[in-house]
Amino acid sequence: MKNFLLAAGVLLFSGALLAAFNIRGTHATQPTADTLKWYTWEEAVELNKTAPKKIFVDVYTDWCGWCKRMDKSTFADSTISAYMAANFYPVKLNAEQKGDIEFNGQTFKFMETGNGRGVHTLAYSLLEGDMRYPNFVYLNEKFERIMISPGYKEPNDIIKELKFAAEEQYAKTTWEKYRDEN
Repeated sequence: MKNFLLAAGVLLFSGALLAAFNIRGTHATQPTADTLKWYTWEEAVELNKTAPKKIFVDVYTDWCGWCKRMDKSTFADSTISAYMAANFYPVKLNAEQKGDIEFNGQTFKFMETGNGRGVHTLAYSLLEGDMRYPNFVYLNEKFERIMISPGYKEPNDIIKELKFAAEEQYAKTTWEKYRDEN
């Protein structure tokens, strides 16, 4: 069994490595939906220490149909995935995950809310208690909140938000004014 797992791991790694290169052996220059790397919270925190970027947090649940649709349509759009990869550490955060997350000297945990349901306190904190899904949080390099954006987004809508955060338009104008003028 151990040899089987080792062989499967080698095959998966080899396939991923080959997929990252085109037929001529040069590295693909534009990420696609299949290559957009989603990070855990912990991975983004570590990466941000040496190469700061803004953080895009997709707060989702396993049962959320609109979240799944975003993955298959909006986040699968090559323009969106390329822009996100270049300007953000995209993070997937399951709002109902059970595992603890250590951040900034605090331990965030799963908290039961009754009827077998619950919420992760990091998701609750990031969303200021607005537990609708999907819900997106934009953070700067210091993990300060730029904005919260609830609801399903088409590519042409989310690209405006991504640019608003990445290009630091929030320092010059409100989201509503930027959205209406762009």
